[in-house]
Amino acid sequence: MIRVTQLKLPLGHPPEALKAALAKRLKLSSFEIKDFQVFKRAHDARSRTTILFIYTLDVTVKDEAALLARFARDLDVKPSPDTRYQPVARAPATFQRPLVIGTGPCGLFAALLLAQMGFRPIILERGKEVRERTKDTWSLWRRGQLNPESNVQFGEGGAGTFSDGKLYSQIKDPRHLGRKVLEEFVKAGAPEDILTEAHPHIGTFRLVTMVEAMRETIEGLGGEYRFQSKVTDILIENRSVKGVRLESGEEILSGHVVLAVGHSARDMFHTLLGRGVALDAKPFSIGFRIEHPQSLIDKARFGRSVPELGAADYKLVHHTNNGRSVYSFCMCPGGTVVAATSEENRVVTNGMSQYSRNERNANAGIVVGITPKDYAAYDRGMPGETGVLAGVALQRHWESHAFLAGGSSYHAPGQRVGDFLAGKASTALGSVVPSYKPGVTPTDLSQCLPDYAIAAIREAIPVFGRQIRGYDMEDAVLTGVETRTSTPVRVPRADNFQSTNTRGLYPAGEGCGYAGGILSAGVDGIKVAEAIARDIAEG
Repeated sequence: MIRVTQLKLPLGHPPEALKAALAKRLKLSSFEIKDFQVFKRAHDARSRTTILFIYTLDVTVKDEAALLARFARDLDVKPSPDTRYQPVARAPATFQRPLVIGTGPCGLFAALLLAQMGFRPIILERGKEVRERTKDTWSLWRRGQLNPESNVQFGEGGAGTFSDGKLYSQIKDPRHLGRKVLEEFVKAGAPEDILTEAHPHIGTFRLVTMVEAMRETIEGLGGEYRFQSKVTDILIENRSVKGVRLESGEEILSGHVVLAVGHSARDMFHTLLGRGVALDAKPFSIGFRIEHPQSLIDKARFGRSVPELGAADYKLVHHTNNGRSVYSFCMCPGGTVVAATSEENRVVTNGMSQYSRNERNANAGIVVGITPKDYAAYDRGMPGETGVLAGVALQRHWESHAFLAGGSSYHAPGQRVGDFLAGKASTALGSVVPSYKPGVTPTDLSQCLPDYAIAAIREAIPVFGRQIRGYDMEDAVLTGVETRTSTPVRVPRADNFQSTNTRGLYPAGEGCGYAGGILSAGVDGIKVAEAIARDIAEG
């Protein structure tokens, strides 16, 4: 099979035009093309008057060797890579079952791969099954009632369940493990177009049913789920993992533990530190959510609404005069801003979309990069917030400020962009109706982030307005605060995917500093599962 890239056709082209364009590109008659399939489809909207689809195709022709020889110097005509997944090991007759802590994308794929290779993992989740968790999440959004163990951050599916469901990444993936992730999602009920779209997404409602289907698959292969089973301690002897202790006091023994706890498992970071597991402070970003009418973004990006492309997105970055970088984060076309706290009396925002992406507003994080040097001022000697965990103290400080500024019942502080740029508090909101629930309180957001972050965002928004016309519109809404962009710590690991100083502990996914989204977390889960499989199989 031959892969042909960069084949361009206009929007609205008839289906038969694809084969004709392919034959022309390869200088073949249509009869010489035995079969072809779309591997990936992107679009080029740099010229709003001539928006193009860009295809990557896998083609079967009568004489592939001759064709490849003829296009030997053409980088866009090459042999198709083999993207099929091959298991690295099979479970021996007897073994101690591995443990997976957390059921976000990383833990889910670690458990799935271990189960597919016969290792019958035990999966421990502090929260509830995804549908019960969804009810608890809606209780916060509709009634301002938070369950600290069952919310946007904690529960089956992880934080990615309540997101835009983006399934693309910029990680290096020479083994095509990302393809394995997408194929498993399709088996679980995802639309097949996620295999071909350059920027696929799923959305929350579909993710819920997919997570359930994958759980059924894992259990059918011998895996065991245990919900509301919070791990409170890692059992370690002579720098080797022996198992875990649950909040109930029960101990589960295993020499292979996947730590896929997510970026908000602050209590676990404290536990690891107390147990002497190596931890490093890690950079992350803080900021606000910004909302615009989706129609404004569509017009700025495409010149009009383009049904074939769906709701338009964007990606922005600006390097400011105070040395900071401001960038858009987790952009959600046609989505909503959601309450994402996991701790009482704190406000955290995030973004979410459904598969249709047909809500009134577009939203994105507009965030500022910070480093461990910025955390030192927040190290006040509180348990779980000192030294390497000072980034957690910074997060909590500003989340608490946002809660107070919001006024009550987990309302979020908000501000019109025009008022924010002018340095005055908002007393009312304008034409852009914020989507955050339980509600938004107009205020002065400068009290909700450090001064350097406020200055950087104020500088960046007008710059973004020159890139996307209307981005700095006065009635656009900022909602605070976005503090959970990624984990504030990294759990260092060696080439064998184990902790650098604790054998048998496998730090994994976004919570331990090794992923930045659903796809990359799933890929990391596969890699960790493979490392465990090899270690057990080799004895």
